Amino acid sequence: MRVSFSDSALFDLEQIILYYEDQEVPQVGRDLVAVIINRVESLSDHPDIGRIVPEFDDQNIRELIKPPFRIVYIKEKSNIYIIRVWRSERMLV
Repeated sequence: MRVSFSDSALFDLEQIILYYEDQEVPQVGRDLVAVIINRVESLSDHPDIGRIVPEFDDQNIRELIKPPFRIVYIKEKSNIYIIRVWRSERMLV
């Protein structure tokens, strides 16, 4: 399956980097984003490894958890779209 990032997910990743830069630990942000991207890459071979997002209860809207982040994606035919990368405590709806 082909994995791609939405503009909103790319924005989320940029915000993670900027947040940790503001905290004066830029390497932490870069490392977190690298781990998130590495985790997302596994979806191309294993698209169902994420759990169904409880707020939506839809088989095609799933998430991977990489504390403290939720990596939300939509599975459609032969594509996976990463739509958001949010803090775990944030509700989606």
